[in-house]
This record gives sequence, C-alpha cells and structure tokens, in this order.
Amino acid sequence: MTPIPTVHVVDDDAEVRKALAFLLASRGLAASLYDSGEAFLSAWNGDLRGCVLTDVRMGGISGLELFDRLTALGSRLPCIVLTGHGDVPMAVEALKKGVTDFVEKPFDGNALVDKLVAAIAKDGEEAAAAALRKSISDRLATLSEREQAVMRLLLAGKLNKVIADELGIAMRTVEVHRARIFEKMCVKSAVELSSLLAGHSR
Repeated sequence: MTPIPTVHVVDDDAEVRKALAFLLASRGLAASLYDSGEAFLSAWNGDLRGCVLTDVRMGGISGLELFDRLTALGSRLPCIVLTGHGDVPMAVEALKKGVTDFVEKPFDGNALVDKLVAAIAKDGEEAAAAALRKSISDRLATLSEREQAVMRLLLAGKLNKVIADELGIAMRTVEVHRARIFEKMCVKSAVELSSLLAGHSR
C-alpha cells in the first residue's frame, strides 16, 4: 500500500500546529503534527512520503538539526523551514546543505501551501525514479553471466554474428540469449534497452 503524501509539520508551538493543520486541510493536504524534532525522528521511516515543514527554532533539537539527522538517516523528504527575520542567514546556509526552501514569518498562507505542494510533487517524482532504478537493478540481477556478456556487446552495437564470434558460441545461441535479455528487462529492442539503462545510470 502506497503511503499518502503528507505534510509532516514539526513545531513546538501548539497554536502554530493547529493553524497550519487548518491551513493544510483547507487546501486538501494531509498533515501529521509533531511537537518536537525528536517526536518526528521517532516516527520517521523510509517509506514516509510528502515533505517536512519545521520551525527553525524549537525546544530540543532545532529544525536544522532535524534536517541534518534526517539526512544522516537517508531521508529524501523535501524539507521547508519556517524562520524568523533574524534566522535568514542561518536559513540561507541551510539551503546550501540541501533544505528545499525557507519561509520567513509572518508568512502568506497560500504562498506557503504552494511551496508545500511543489515539494510534495518533487518527492513523488524522486520516489518514482528511485522505484524505477530498483526495478531495473532487480531485473539486471536476474541475468546470467552469459546473458550479461551478450548484453554488453549488444549495447556496444555489435551484430549477432559478431557477438557469436567474440563469445565463441553459435549465432542461434546469441539469438536465444538476446530474446531472454529483452524478456527479463521488459524491452523490445536494443535501442529500448540502451535507453532504459542510460536512465538507470543517472
């Protein structure tokens, strides 16, 4: 079951959490609320989808410390940080570390939600790309050593006869391997196979 894309709101101010939950609900976005960075870290797992919205200053770990710890855990969730005016230099530094965006308080609700929607879309695209990469890796793992050897020569643009000569096997055997490679990799041609693996290597 695919997790629902959710805005994971992390803020130690109950009124702010309540206001953000109302704002997100008004735009049809799912939200999960956490009163500290520690609480979110306890709930975090790699299957969570959506984005993180956190205040930069909180009791316990700060929003930026939360981002650092999530990054160390391998999280790819986009993170948007709410900042006060004096925190802008800190937020700019955070952008260099990979924070998706920062929003200065007081903020415009619709503009904030637009940023969150874009972050959720980005997460969805990255999750889909990661799933495709894993699918391709799993398919590659099903190829025998001989099929891998044939595939490398196919990708080099070699004809069946040349492949047969280089590997010291019959051309009919090459054709059989070629057909199995295409079947296992779910492609119909060498061009399609090349395109698939080019995307996988990015």
